Amino acid sequence: MGGRAIAESPGNVYSLPQKVKLTKEAGAAFSLNCDQVVPKQGFTDTKFVKELKAPSRLLSKSQGREMTVDAAVLLPHEYYTQPERQFPVMFIVSGYGGDYHRYSGDSTFYSRPFDSVACITVFLDGNCAGGHSVYANSDNNGPWGDALTTEFIPQLEKTYRCNGARLLRGHSSGGWTVLWLQTHYPDVFAGCWSSSPDPVDFRNFQRVNLYEEDNIYYKKDGASNSVATIAGYFPVASMKQCYQQEFVLYRGEQMHSFNQVFSAKGADGQPVPVCDPVTGAIDKSCVEHWKTYDICAYLRSNWPALEKVLQGKIRVSVGNQDNFLLNYAVHMLDDEMKKLDTRFVFQYYPGDHFTLNTPEYQTAGTGFLAERYARWKTGH
Repeated sequence: MGGRAIAESPGNVYSLPQKVKLTKEAGAAFSLNCDQVVPKQGFTDTKFVKELKAPSRLLSKSQGREMTVDAAVLLPHEYYTQPERQFPVMFIVSGYGGDYHRYSGDSTFYSRPFDSVACITVFLDGNCAGGHSVYANSDNNGPWGDALTTEFIPQLEKTYRCNGARLLRGHSSGGWTVLWLQTHYPDVFAGCWSSSPDPVDFRNFQRVNLYEEDNIYYKKDGASNSVATIAGYFPVASMKQCYQQEFVLYRGEQMHSFNQVFSAKGADGQPVPVCDPVTGAIDKSCVEHWKTYDICAYLRSNWPALEKVLQGKIRVSVGNQDNFLLNYAVHMLDDEMKKLDTRFVFQYYPGDHFTLNTPEYQTAGTGFLAERYARWKTGH
């Protein structure tokens, strides 16, 4: 069925585990009886946490089935103690595989302030059948960005006491998401903090230049390209391993998720793969379609039109030892944005994709968003 993880998609069938004895008998056969069904995942509201499922005409039309944009809405204590007060909204987008259901039924959760600003927090997880929607309009996933901004947000602001200020923060795939939303809907959002985003410049797609190189698996000297490392140096998994494993699973995993968002829809109804799964040869015509989602290229080409509504609204931070080599593309984006006088903030920290998240890291990020909120209140 249509959940991100095939094994956890409601309606899919599976068998109970059984113990078998493996011997030298090569012709031995075992039967699996798939008589179990993955149940639909529910959500239990609490005083401060509410599920919001906004019906989406745009996504439903695109995907040919009824769809909603879903989130957990976390309310601050002040929502009840100050019943006339309106609040800014902090949209948080998870990394790959995050799920808003983590907030279901837990009465300890409520919306924490950013810096000292009480806010309504909206946790958007981005899960879709193809992986992570990253809330970008896509030939395959449908118009997630438009659905969020024209369907979900109006429903949110009709339901809860929002004051019109909308801020964004996210890490990893969520970091890419908030950067995409801020740059493509600059009038909708007042500011964004993007943390360790997925590749923001396809000249450095986890160290592969998709525009100039011919193979995503191997460097020109024949060495393997890594996709995951320890401390940004010691290889853990290669591009070849990831793409070929996902070729078996066929959808819902990280590398296929990029295809699902960035690629055109093929004649077979599936996303055009960016590379040959056997050889790793890069499909240059596919990359040309991917270029639409190259955030650095988009900003370089469109900055004169964006400057007035986007200047100074973005903060990007990353660890210098990122496990997935994402810091290299951030540095490239930083260099290009300085040339344009975007006044974006870039900061680099010791640590990898996971260990950089210190209290100091959080304070700097939320402080930037508080500054952006203060400027929003004064009309700047």
